[in-house]
Amino acid sequence: MRYAAIGDSFTEGVGDELPDGAVRGWADRVAAGFAAGRGGQVHYANLAVRGRLLAPIVTEQLEVALALDPAPTLITLNGGGNDMLRPGCDVAGLVALTERAVRRCAEAGVRLVLISGADPSDRLPFGRTIHRRAARLTEGVAALAAAHGVDFVDVFHDAEIRRPGYWSADRLHLNAAGHERVAQLVLAALGEGPAARAAGHDSAAARGLLAEARYYREHVLPWLARRLRGRSSGDGRVAKHATWIPVPAPERASG
Repeated sequence: MRYAAIGDSFTEGVGDELPDGAVRGWADRVAAGFAAGRGGQVHYANLAVRGRLLAPIVTEQLEVALALDPAPTLITLNGGGNDMLRPGCDVAGLVALTERAVRRCAEAGVRLVLISGADPSDRLPFGRTIHRRAARLTEGVAALAAAHGVDFVDVFHDAEIRRPGYWSADRLHLNAAGHERVAQLVLAALGEGPAARAAGHDSAAARGLLAEARYYREHVLPWLARRLRGRSSGDGRVAKHATWIPVPAPERASG
C-alpha cells in the first residue's frame, strides 16, 4: 500500500505534538494501522499544511500526491475547515471543489477516501455559525461520496469526539486522544481495524471568567491578528512528508 494524506492542520496532526516538537496526528496513526493490520511495510506521504484552504488542497496538494513515484494506491482528503472560519463561506463551492478531487482521482485510478472533520463548535466563538456551515458541508460531501461510490468517514457526527477531553487548549484542534480516536474511526470504516474505543477519561473544560480571558488572549486574539494581516499559520511551512517514507509493520513478540 502507498498512502498519501492531503489537507490542513487536521490532517497534518496539529495538537498531537511529539517531544521534539514535531506533530504526529491521525493520518500518521492510520498509516501505522495499515502496516500493523497488513503485517507489512506501508509507504506513506503527508502533504497537509496547517492553514490551507480547500482550493489549494484539491489542486496543488492533490496534484503533488498524484505525481508521486510510484503513484499512490490510496489518498485521504479532508478540507474546508479554514474556509468555514472566514466570512462569506460558500459551502456549495466547497462541495464542488471536493467533487473536482473525486473526479481527478477517478481519472487517475487512485482510491480516494473523503473524511469530515471533527466538530469543535461547542466551545468556539461563533460556534453556532461554524456548526451550521460544517453540517451543510458534511451533508454535501456525504451525498457526493454516495453518488460517486467513494468511501466517506463521518467524523463530524461522532458524539464521543465532541467531549472536551479530546481537544487541545485552543479548542479548535484535537489533542493526541482526539487524533487517536479519528484514526480508529478511519481504520474501522475501511475494514482495517476494530470499532473505535472511547478514551476512558475526560477533563472538565474550565469556563470561568479568568479562564475565558486567558483563552481569548492566548488563542483568539493571535488568530484575529493573523487574519487582519492577511497571514496564515501555515505561511512558510512545507509538508512534513513530501515524499514516500516507509512505515514498517510492528515486530511481533517472540515467545
